Amino acid sequence: MTILGKMQILADSAQFDLCDYVNKQRNSEVNLPGIYNASSNGCEIPLFKTLMTNKCKNDCKYCINECKRNFTRMELSPREIAKVFLNYYDSNLVNGLFLSSGVGNTIDQTMENLIETTRILRKEYGYQDYIHLKIIPGASKDSIKRAMSLSDRISMNIEAATKDGLYELSSTKDYNKDILKRIKWINDLSIRDSSLAPSGQTTQLVIGANDETDEEILKRMESLYNKFNLRRTYFSAFTPVQGTELENREAQSTERTAQLYHADALLSEYKFKKNEIVFDENGQLSLSEDPKILAAQEMDIFPVEINSAPYIELIRVPGIGTKSAKKIINIRKKMPFKKLSDLKKIGVVTKRAEPYIKIEGKYQTTFQ
Repeated sequence: MTILGKMQILADSAQFDLCDYVNKQRNSEVNLPGIYNASSNGCEIPLFKTLMTNKCKNDCKYCINECKRNFTRMELSPREIAKVFLNYYDSNLVNGLFLSSGVGNTIDQTMENLIETTRILRKEYGYQDYIHLKIIPGASKDSIKRAMSLSDRISMNIEAATKDGLYELSSTKDYNKDILKRIKWINDLSIRDSSLAPSGQTTQLVIGANDETDEEILKRMESLYNKFNLRRTYFSAFTPVQGTELENREAQSTERTAQLYHADALLSEYKFKKNEIVFDENGQLSLSEDPKILAAQEMDIFPVEINSAPYIELIRVPGIGTKSAKKIINIRKKMPFKKLSDLKKIGVVTKRAEPYIKIEGKYQTTFQ
């Protein structure tokens, strides 16, 4: 089988690993394996995303690469991966690399292969653009540090929100030791040396493969953001894969993951507390209502005065984001706001914000 043939299999095996808003549709203009479009700040960025191997010793019940599943297993060497990637990069087909792997012979050997690939790119070929490297659960501190020294961003998938939740999915990983302890190491290393993985660390959860609630999930994310400076979280909606232990489990709706993204942004970007987010009696988010609006309806701070409210209150107003809140504060220092249309000009979604604000002591229905 050709390298591109192997690459097709490995790229397909990496399809559930999310990175930087990865679009799972392969680039339609260049029908080559491993090219995925990422979205950052409104721009589409093509990345080369693949596994080094889809061989894996882990028994994750939802995973396409689960050890008991019968399908074609492939492996490429660090130099083969590097050459394919550089061919794509030099042809202006991709702008960066996202590299992950199943666990081959051992965790240590798998990490060495990932690190060697990035070493070849950085040291032998002088590649200085974006690399996102996946850390294998259970990796040694030394291998994590070396991986961070060669990467812009790294990530470790926690997969579940709780120890029991992970145990439902896998018997080969220790949640506290193999995952949370490593996330702490990553944070400790980055604090000591900011040049290590300067774009920080991210993580990913599989939603719907176990019975964890949205409240449990967001409680975990709040803890990770507060303790370990996590940059962001990706939520992968569970999809049953034929040949795995969970092949008969119902697929999870993308509506749920969309709501989790909205609520997660309240924690990570807007600095909400988990107890400010509204859940139903089963610990789930509403699938139809905006989490920020539901939270606002339970707060006793509204209406807030646009010309005097502190930043922390402004960003709790539906329709006001972090950027527009900063603009409000900067503008009102020079000239107070007089009417709703002034807010609309700086990006406030006034239809959403109107019930929750006053301008110069007045509700805004009179200013339209």
